[in-house]
Amino acid sequence: MSPTWHARLGRWRDQAIALGWLVLIWNLLWGRFTWANLVGGLLVGGAVLVFFPLPPVTFGGRLRLRALVSMAASFVVDLVRASVHVAVLAVRPGPPPRSAIIAVPLRVHTDLNLALTAEVVSLVPGTLIIDVDRDDAVLYIHVLDLPGTGGLAANRERVLAVERGIVRAIGSARELHTVTVDRGSAP
Repeated sequence: MSPTWHARLGRWRDQAIALGWLVLIWNLLWGRFTWANLVGGLLVGGAVLVFFPLPPVTFGGRLRLRALVSMAASFVVDLVRASVHVAVLAVRPGPPPRSAIIAVPLRVHTDLNLALTAEVVSLVPGTLIIDVDRDDAVLYIHVLDLPGTGGLAANRERVLAVERGIVRAIGSARELHTVTVDRGSAP
């Protein structure tokens, strides 16, 4: 099997999986699984994939279960800590917290790493991705209460730690080397 044929087969497989998820979501939105909803989901899902194609996302790494569990545990700790911090900010009297928008250049420049890092960072209360520079792999993040969360350097390191956790969990050996070597020289 030629590399081109293999790539096409992988792309068709990815499209079929995406169509399956879209059909499932369509049926869940209607609340019932019927033949009409199945056909409607296939038509709507097919139209979405044809008219709004997503760029292919390559996965060159491998899944490391221990690192994935570690990343999930770290995420839960960050989620609880940030939720408590935001709750305290919401009920305490005084002036509003000082917020900031920070730029964090990521070390691994793949679409998958960029998307996963942005998603995990946005799920933590008090941080929100407001822009992404895909070409340079830079995340622009709104941080609520910058001084109370440790300042600029601490927030950048927190984002880079998320990236490091994701790469450890699913990255390639080269990507893993990149985040390990650059740890001390992170911006």
